[in-house]
Amino acid sequence: MASVANPQRSSRNLFAFGATSFLNDTASEMAYWVLPAFLVSIGAGPAQLGVIEGIAESVASFAKLFSGYIADRVRHRKPVVVGGYFVANAVKPLLALANSWGHVLGIRFADRFAKGIRGTTRDVMLADSVPRSRLGSAFGLLQAMDSAGAIAGPLLALLLLPHYGLRGVFWFAAIPGALCVAAASFGIRDVRREHAAADNQPTPAPSPHFPGKFYFVLLAVTLFSLGNSSDMFLVLRAQSVGIPATHAPLLGLVFNITYTVFSWPAGGLSDRFSRRILAAAGYLVFAAVYFTFAIAPSIVAIWFAMAFYGLFYSLTEPVLKALVVEVVAPESRGRALGIYAFITSVAILLASLITGELWKHYGPRVPFYLSAGIAFASATLLLISRATETFKPQTV
Repeated sequence: MASVANPQRSSRNLFAFGATSFLNDTASEMAYWVLPAFLVSIGAGPAQLGVIEGIAESVASFAKLFSGYIADRVRHRKPVVVGGYFVANAVKPLLALANSWGHVLGIRFADRFAKGIRGTTRDVMLADSVPRSRLGSAFGLLQAMDSAGAIAGPLLALLLLPHYGLRGVFWFAAIPGALCVAAASFGIRDVRREHAAADNQPTPAPSPHFPGKFYFVLLAVTLFSLGNSSDMFLVLRAQSVGIPATHAPLLGLVFNITYTVFSWPAGGLSDRFSRRILAAAGYLVFAAVYFTFAIAPSIVAIWFAMAFYGLFYSLTEPVLKALVVEVVAPESRGRALGIYAFITSVAILLASLITGELWKHYGPRVPFYLSAGIAFASATLLLISRATETFKPQTV
């Protein structure tokens, strides 16, 4: 299994990844929070935005799958991660020069491809940088810093917009972007893996097979993801019950505050208690939120449900990554995380299409009831599984 050569290096990598995640998300959210309005200003609209986001997210999904394979085969992963951060943050400010939605598509394509390539490799590096007893805490801290950036970015954009306009916001996004690349370049260190410790020993090829525990986790997560449509449907539902469209950013802020506050504690809790039970609890939170949005008893209830929704992400995002990492062999972590990210992305895309059609034909209640039911079934599946049995290397 992976080992940490130096506890000091372990802490350095943990906080370096946290800093890069915060700075990168700050830059991203500054730019893309105002992207819909920018597209309107250059003559595009919702249809073009849908095409851009659909292509961008599809590219990111396939890139994560490829990144997982790379992470398991290369000895030095840092260049992949730093290169991904560099490309993403080099193209964001170019939005200030865009004059057509085609330009925006190209920039968004490069950004999401770079994110996909670095994402899985970064997660494997993080897992190799900490002992197994701290996996949940490490992924929790990373997620907390990521969502903190999702709070800081829009707030900075709101402060800059009145003075510098849309294009000015894109230029200013280069500042946290450059700091992100610097933090990645000087803060992150490659961690030598125990199974490839000697300088002249090649990294072993990943095992062609995963344990059954991994597939059981994947089954539960995929089932859940088929009911986990885009969060934009929550915003649309909130608007349909009387919350003004101008308050949509505040809905996101409420959600992200809860997400940021609880991610690190939830990850740390999973190091001491069953990860599958915590993830199942997250799914039950999701079911409660979607049931509330379905019945929509009052505007106040919607606001409270949105705040509660952040707890779902805290109990699942870092916890499930730690669970995937610990049920597979160390030399196959990259592929496992890549498959996990790819399958869930495809399932979420299908969920959004299904929700849209059901909403169109039966109104908003039916898709929300369906998502709540699927989440409850997925939680039950996790609770009856034995997915938290960790990988145990065979002894000779």
